Amino acid sequence: MRTKRTLSFSIAGTVLISAMAVQASDRTIIQNKGSDTLVNVAQAWAEEYQNVKSDVAVAVSGGGSGTGIAAMINGTVDIANASRAMKVKEVTKAKSMGQNPVEHVVGYDALAVFMHGNNPNVNLSIEQLAQIYGRGGKSQHWSDVGADVPGCGSGEIVVVSRQNNSGTYAYFRKAVLKSAAKKGVISKGSFRMGTLDMHGSKDVVDLVEKTPCAIGYSGLAYATDHVKMACISKASGDSCVTPSVETASDRSYPIARPLFMYTNGKPQGEIKNYMDWILSDTGQCILLKKGYAPAHDITCN
Repeated sequence: MRTKRTLSFSIAGTVLISAMAVQASDRTIIQNKGSDTLVNVAQAWAEEYQNVKSDVAVAVSGGGSGTGIAAMINGTVDIANASRAMKVKEVTKAKSMGQNPVEHVVGYDALAVFMHGNNPNVNLSIEQLAQIYGRGGKSQHWSDVGADVPGCGSGEIVVVSRQNNSGTYAYFRKAVLKSAAKKGVISKGSFRMGTLDMHGSKDVVDLVEKTPCAIGYSGLAYATDHVKMACISKASGDSCVTPSVETASDRSYPIARPLFMYTNGKPQGEIKNYMDWILSDTGQCILLKKGYAPAHDITCN
């Protein structure tokens, strides 16, 4: 947590949610960085918090879970956003550098699988996803999963993914590819070669919307009316579940995941106040409006 006598808004690429003027009195700045999945709700939280504590500014930036976690390890951020849990080696490295990451679950997300609006195939199993995305997977054409997609002349599946520092990438690899590899569905729990790796969740959805042959994944909150979301089953022949806030909340959706914020040690002072507010009904109702499932039962106006 940083306290400064004056505040400048010339930092490119970082969203500073604060009064747009230099202040004569002390102002606390909380640095918050990380997950692209969480960046929109993090910005909404920061913006609304100005109405709660006008002397606290929250600087929010994305870049992916790996970016936020790296900043936590280096001690350059107060709160790191992540759509995956920190790895043991990351926690170990952080502690070796004098940091003590403490995990806070701030909500839940359904990791949606998006397809073009013309795609008639709305039901997929985890095994089918692994065959599409996994290295050595046998599904390279839509016909391999029983679909004939209008506008996709080649019939070849265009596989859209996230960059490898993304928590969404890491969670999909764990929940889909590594899970399928353990069952012998694919030989390795890694992504196939030739995926189109996008830097942001919105980029994934935009590409799928414009590409009839495409399939992609990202957080539920990035869904639009111009793409379809697959109904996912745990195994072939099982009933499928559609991604939603409700199915993320009750964990019935096969690829639902927790969303995390990490602080350096147990939060104190203004950071504690901010984290408590995020987990209050007010903060959680903002998260719900952004398309995520709250971390606990809440009452919203």
